[in-house]
Order: sequence, then structure tokens, then C-alpha cells
Amino acid sequence: MSEAEVRLKTIRQQLEEAAGKHGRPVPQLLAVSKKHSTEAIADLFNAGQQAFGESYLQEALTKQAALGSLAIEWHFIGPVQSNKTRDIANHFSWVHSVDRLKIARRLSDQLAPGRPPLNICVQVNIDSEPSKSGIAPEDLGDFCQTVSQLPGLSLRGLMCIPEKRSGLAAQREPFARLRQLQEQLRQQGFTSLDTLSMGMSDDFEAAIAEGSTLVRIGTALFGPRET
Repeated sequence: MSEAEVRLKTIRQQLEEAAGKHGRPVPQLLAVSKKHSTEAIADLFNAGQQAFGESYLQEALTKQAALGSLAIEWHFIGPVQSNKTRDIANHFSWVHSVDRLKIARRLSDQLAPGRPPLNICVQVNIDSEPSKSGIAPEDLGDFCQTVSQLPGLSLRGLMCIPEKRSGLAAQREPFARLRQLQEQLRQQGFTSLDTLSMGMSDDFEAAIAEGSTLVRIGTALFGPRET
């Protein structure tokens, strides 16, 4: 068994154990491949991982060109700059970090004709941190109402990156609030919201306990990032 296969099997077992422990479905695993080589991505893909997340557009485009023969599902998970929306719209299946109407409108306007709808997660500033991007929880309903009407976009869920916390109970609290926001939106008619993109290497058990449907894991799958 290759090193990539061992790491992937280990992470999947951990996700399954956390889901079983807390009575939740096993979430999708998104391999965060930023700053990792095309060879490492190919090894993990060949081990059975299909979805990969990138944060830096130019790096991602280079990787996509090199790995074009592989049926990888590419997710953009970094901050979206307005001058890069065209390439993001047309080279990714998912964008997890939509946090401004200007960005959402540009992604919609610049999606090439004939391409499938772009799956969108709204980034929520769940802890109201001044230094972090994201929609304020109190503004989420109006934001989703506008985004849901944009052509070419499929509003699929919510994403957050909470403040770092110690201990499972403390880590669960912001994820619980994001889940409650999703439930409120679904009750208001946003029935397409089936995704909670929450949880990373240090807090994925807490995220799974609160209903995460997608966790973003990097170092545990790839090892330390290359410098």
C-alpha cells in the first residue's frame, strides 16, 4: 500500500469514527492541495480521492493543466479577488468562499455559456472577527436571496473558519451556530442548501458532531507543505 493510500485510509477511518461516535453521516473529504505538488495530488487521486481544494488561482491553473487527464473535482477555497473571477468561474466546480455580492455577480456574469452551474458556498464570519472575511450572520438571509437569483450559480451551502478553540465542546459551538443558520434558511425556502463546509485538521470531529457535510483536510493527507 502506498503512502498516499495509507494516509487516505487513515483519514477516512477517522471521519467514519467521528461520525459514528456522534450519530452523524460521514462527510465528504476535500483534500486541501494548495502548496503541494502535482505528483502528490496524482498519487492521492490514484489512491481514490477525487475532490481537491486550492486557494491560489495561478498555482491551481498550473496544476489543472498538468493534471488535465484526471477526473478531478476542483474546489476553490481561498479569498476570491474580483480580477480573478472569470478564471475561477470557468475552472472550478465549487467556490466555498463567496462573501460579497460583487464577487457573486461577477462569477455569474463570467461563467462561459454551456458550462454547468457553479456550486456556491457562502462564507460566514461566524465569530464576527474584524480580520476575517465573510458575511455577517444577520445579513445572510438577504445575501442568499440575491445570490440564489443569479443565473449560472447553484447556491449549495455555508462555509466558516471559526476562531481557534481548545476542547471539543468549545469547538462545537460556532459549528452549531452555522448549522442553525442553515436550518433557518432552509425553513425560509432555501432548500438547495445541502452543504456545510466546516471542519479542518484540528477541529473536524467538532464539525462532524454538528453536522458538517464536507471537511477540508490538508497536512494530514499530504504531509507538511513544501517550501
